[in-house]
Amino acid sequence: MNKRLRNIRHVALDMDGTIYSGGTLFKSTRPFLSLLHRLRIGHTFLTNNSSKSAEDYLARLREIGISATAGQLYTSTQATIEHLRQQMPAVRRLFVLGTVSMRRELESAGLALTADSANEEPDSVLVGFDTELTFSRLCRAAYWISKGKPFVATHPDRVCPTDQPTVLVDCGAICAALKEATGRAPDVVLGKPDPCMLRGILDRHALLPRQLAMVGDRLYTDMAMAHRAGALGVLVLTGETTAAAAGRHSPAPDLIVSGLAEFGERLRQARQEQT
Repeated sequence: MNKRLRNIRHVALDMDGTIYSGGTLFKSTRPFLSLLHRLRIGHTFLTNNSSKSAEDYLARLREIGISATAGQLYTSTQATIEHLRQQMPAVRRLFVLGTVSMRRELESAGLALTADSANEEPDSVLVGFDTELTFSRLCRAAYWISKGKPFVATHPDRVCPTDQPTVLVDCGAICAALKEATGRAPDVVLGKPDPCMLRGILDRHALLPRQLAMVGDRLYTDMAMAHRAGALGVLVLTGETTAAAAGRHSPAPDLIVSGLAEFGERLRQARQEQT
């Protein structure tokens, strides 16, 4: 494992459950980022949560004490925009289940958004983590899906982690409701575990997969994506996954650590041995 750790030149960091929980920053996060800087290892914050635009995420990170640039952030909405441009260029008009923040980012990318009306026909339906969801818009999305419009989801997460006494129904659960209503699952699901999320980072920084570590708290998104992309999968036990669940999972994560502090120490030791 130390040999693999010595190869790492960049770390992709999941956010909720990895660097913070809900609105609470983990104590180990800032020391870990400082260590990466000292080791000359780059990092990108990676999130499936499409409820906020990249601009809003950067502002949120600043609020909790983390300074990041636009080049250090990659979201499922950004991956979705890239997919639409590259793989579905004929799609220009979208009916979106998403927040105002998400819709603003889509419009900034040049996509037109249709209203909740049977008279405004979209090219595709796009579903994200819509924390402002209304029944009327859910029904309109089902209507267009039932008419055969392409059905795209920003990510598969069923719930969003939170430190509050509630369950945050996420994009995957909204898509499940639409599937029950229409008989159709999404045609395309972006975000983790789709390896395109990591390929975007690899392309940005001219990296090989073996030079990238994917750090996250979920087996079925973070670790599955790392495995599919050929990156080092580092599971932290600060979020959704328990040690028992990780022990039963196949394929097993490449590395299981209690949190960022332990992973940072493993990186430091590996570099120290190298010198």
